[in-house]
Amino acid sequence: MRIFLAGATGVIGRRIVPLLRAAGHDVAGMTRSERNVATLLALGAEPVVCDVFDSERVRDAVTGFAPDVVMHQLTDLPDDATRIRETGGANARIRRDGTRHLLNAAAEAGVGRFLAQSVAWTIPRDGGAAVEEMEQMVLAAGGVVLRYGQFYGPGTYHPTGPPPPPRVHVDTAAARTAALLDATTGIVTITDD
Repeated sequence: MRIFLAGATGVIGRRIVPLLRAAGHDVAGMTRSERNVATLLALGAEPVVCDVFDSERVRDAVTGFAPDVVMHQLTDLPDDATRIRETGGANARIRRDGTRHLLNAAAEAGVGRFLAQSVAWTIPRDGGAAVEEMEQMVLAAGGVVLRYGQFYGPGTYHPTGPPPPPRVHVDTAAARTAALLDATTGIVTITDD
């Protein structure tokens, strides 16, 4: 398959790319930063530097790659977990506007499969509303919502041990995600429990 992976250099994206490549898939890895091109090449992905908020560029990138699957693993989270509340608006925007742009591009490219990252816990206030809106957009388009538990393991907010449930080791999450390319539309919860 040809897979367009938005968020390919994130904590889970950089684990999914090698799994997809090992399974024989062609992967375009989207990142918003030119500095991540070398990482994408090393992972085996075709680099696509694109800001998800540039709807025309997203459309051109997706249609140009002509994927069978679009996978949305984008987030806009701070490196410091204590700053999540103050920066939550950025992640809510990714869930709303970024998801809409990726879904529109996938539809224009005739892509039949769309998988999107979500969470397996309740987020308060506008962040929770953004999650609900994102999930509804994905489901209305016939896509698959991937509700992950809190990631733990190297490179996550919980590098040395698991957080309270719902949780999932980031490597387990990547492996289970890579196996869901043919999942039917709906919600899939990916946790250790």
